[in-house]
Amino acid sequence: MTNVLIAGFMHETNTFSGLATRMEEYRSRQFFKGDEVAEELSGTASEIAGFIDSAKKHDWDMTTPVFANATPSGKVERSVFDDVSGLIIDALRSEGPFDAVLLALHGAMVTEHLDDGEGELLSLIRKTVGKGIPIAVTLDLHANVSERMTHNANIMVAYQTYPHVDQYQTAVKSCDLLQQTLDGNINPVLTLKRPPMLDGCDHGRTGRPGPMPDILNAANRMTFAENVHHISVLAGFPWSDTPHTGPSVVVTADKESKQAATVGKQISDLIWDKRFETTLDIMDTKTAIDHIRENPNPDKPVVLADFADNPGGGGYGDSTGLLRAMIDANLQNAAFATLYDPETVRICIENGLGSDVVASLGGRINPGFGKPVAVTGTVKAITDGNFKMQGPMNKGTNVHMGPTVVLKVGGIDIIITSRRYQVYDQMFFRHARIDPESKSVIAVKSAHHFRAAFQPIASEILIVDGGGLTSRNFAALDFKTLSRPAFPLD
Repeated sequence: MTNVLIAGFMHETNTFSGLATRMEEYRSRQFFKGDEVAEELSGTASEIAGFIDSAKKHDWDMTTPVFANATPSGKVERSVFDDVSGLIIDALRSEGPFDAVLLALHGAMVTEHLDDGEGELLSLIRKTVGKGIPIAVTLDLHANVSERMTHNANIMVAYQTYPHVDQYQTAVKSCDLLQQTLDGNINPVLTLKRPPMLDGCDHGRTGRPGPMPDILNAANRMTFAENVHHISVLAGFPWSDTPHTGPSVVVTADKESKQAATVGKQISDLIWDKRFETTLDIMDTKTAIDHIRENPNPDKPVVLADFADNPGGGGYGDSTGLLRAMIDANLQNAAFATLYDPETVRICIENGLGSDVVASLGGRINPGFGKPVAVTGTVKAITDGNFKMQGPMNKGTNVHMGPTVVLKVGGIDIIITSRRYQVYDQMFFRHARIDPESKSVIAVKSAHHFRAAFQPIASEILIVDGGGLTSRNFAALDFKTLSRPAFPLD
């Protein structure tokens, strides 16, 4: 049988965050070793599930040393990188020889000692297996791809949806290309092109209207060029200060292809040409609250996205600008998820279900993004924060938010957690017996992923900048190593 090593090591690093990414952050979200990888992720909508099913289809014998994934935050501690990458390298050395390596990566990992975590990992793997073994990689659409990454891999396939609902399909595509390589039908290498930009492709939003669907369609058409097998379009992750931050194009083509550089440059130029096109309409908190008051809808909820404090982009998850505005406006029949505040969770649990609690909510990590909000509320629910996501994004994946409470303040049910999570599934509400469809207003700490689960039930969606680490005010960030010039800074 063909022997394939399957692993994953993922992190989207916000280098402007003051929260280091420790092993605890991995263990509290997804950290599986050996047989646990298949036990936890088979049957989900994840890349690993796609790898596992493809291994069965292609009759591969698979080894799964580790899958590790943490909520976006600050730089990954060196010990964490060494430990996780060490599990992969040790398996390559002790359980081989392998015919191929298959990896689920994010593409925007920065560590304490490296600005290119994935480049280092791929380099270590390449040194271990040698030049002749194909390495296939899946990437998040928001990867910051480096030359070192493309130099040390043969196949790269990135998501083509945002919200990311095609992780499984992306994995299957990469596996099909890998099988063609193993069969000797293709001889893939990677070509990287990038425009001089910090952020592009409307940050990758794939809904219409917008530039990203047009760019992806052009890339898919160009895969018919001679010996070009796949073109990945990466929007990049702008809250990361590295020399390779920004949008890029990765072409998987035969080594003999004369078209790879040409089509890569054409797509890169198209990203540049569409640099001013955006679908994003951001409101301040006052404008959003005024709009809700002036346009009530009794049948479906209005969804407020707390865009600038998105834990899915490394936001702290405890900024209070939007929550304070909702409380001050005395909104009724509303719900807010989630506020990261372990101290308030502890106080609520100590006081008990049904108790009235005086608390200062949020604003603990950086009060500059919103000071704590003094409230008196009633503890309506206490949960362990565990549930399985319904999807469509990450369907079947388990979430562990730690001890969680619902504090009712006025007419607002506030879900307060012990761990940071972006809200992109209705189960963040439903696990605490809150029906989001019955609410007049729903607020979520998320930039865009929430749309997959909440747009179908919303009367309208308002994107709100209430302050936070993932605001689009890029000029306020202190970039030191970013390659310049870079649009829109220059």
